[in-house]
Amino acid sequence: MRSAEESTGWRLAVLVPAVLAFLSMIGPFSIDTPFPAFAEMGRDLDVSTGQLQLVVTVYLASFAAMSVLHGPISDAVGRRPVMLVGLSLYVVASIACALAPTLGWLLAGRAVQGLSAGGATIVSRTVIRDLFTGPAAQRLMSRVAVIFGIAPAIGPIVGGLVLQLGEWPLVFVFQAGLGVALILAVVLLLPETHPPARRTSLRVGEVLGGLAAVARRPAFHLLAWSTALIFGAQFLYIGGAAIFVVDVLGEGELDFWKLFVPMIGCMMLGSWLCGRAAGRITARRLTSIGCTTSFVGGVVGVLIAASPLATDLPWAVVGVSLIALGNGITYPTIQLLLLDLFPGRLGAVVSMSSFMALVLNAVTAVAVTPYVGTSALGFATAALVGVAAGQLCWAWHCAIESRDCAAEGVGDREPVELL
Repeated sequence: MRSAEESTGWRLAVLVPAVLAFLSMIGPFSIDTPFPAFAEMGRDLDVSTGQLQLVVTVYLASFAAMSVLHGPISDAVGRRPVMLVGLSLYVVASIACALAPTLGWLLAGRAVQGLSAGGATIVSRTVIRDLFTGPAAQRLMSRVAVIFGIAPAIGPIVGGLVLQLGEWPLVFVFQAGLGVALILAVVLLLPETHPPARRTSLRVGEVLGGLAAVARRPAFHLLAWSTALIFGAQFLYIGGAAIFVVDVLGEGELDFWKLFVPMIGCMMLGSWLCGRAAGRITARRLTSIGCTTSFVGGVVGVLIAASPLATDLPWAVVGVSLIALGNGITYPTIQLLLLDLFPGRLGAVVSMSSFMALVLNAVTAVAVTPYVGTSALGFATAALVGVAAGQLCWAWHCAIESRDCAAEGVGDREPVELL
């Protein structure tokens, strides 16, 4: 039999990371699981494909609106209560979506899904920093990033498989079942990692003040926008998958894997490489490698999209797959760099950075995808703009840090706890 110490160690090393990884995936997983059901939903609800794009937009907008509060509230009341309440509401909203007789009803359910899903997705990242520091934190963040990256890939694949068992409401029934499973996992396996002694006040002024403190720091904005813009280039294909796969590439409802498997496979590889680099390569160098990889992917994507191979697979997804590889390398490291800026307000940091990324993705889904989604070149050009802007933010951050270090007469800084 295991001793109590061995049991606790196994729980922290295996069970807790697994729970955190699956908690982190529910938000992105819920974005595109309904994609394969769009045709059937359109017929049943008597709406167009353009109107069904609101199923994505409403979810993202509501997720973004509430994401700014999940983290600060968890700083005040603890991590577990926020996750459990959020997951419970997510289950109710999923059932409402399954029962929707009209598009309006469905969109209302999706809005509540978005408002509640962040309780798990966002707060789970703060738990990593509550429990771990140094290379261990980077390795765990990398593992979680792998599952986080898998989520949007398997979402439409799972949605397509569920459709083989029944009609489109079954997709949302499946989401409700996932929510119930995660509630049980939190109750049975996840400890409270934010004790009362470290909590902040739940007063409105304290919550808003914490968010304002985070938002006032230039380094936060450069780091947050860097990762948001580069991931946004990849999300352009995720959020517009129904257009890119079906309309641009001419594939069917069960062919989303042709986009998501190589793209997310590369992101998983990047996250694995990031974990392997923990303690061996500095955060600055590793992030620069990732950003450059994504930029190269953006350039390759445009070159292929402008050639006769534009809609031929697998060539059509090479560019976005390289962008995803760079994302996998940079995402875990930048997340920890962000958290290290405000050790006392981890929830506020995650909420603000998530809010910025989600707003960008929602705007992309509404204002960019419908206009660039007419061709492979449109998708690729918009993605290149995103990765170039993200790399510019990272380079700007590095330049400011180098200037400040030079003024202080010291070498470039590296966060002591990170690497």
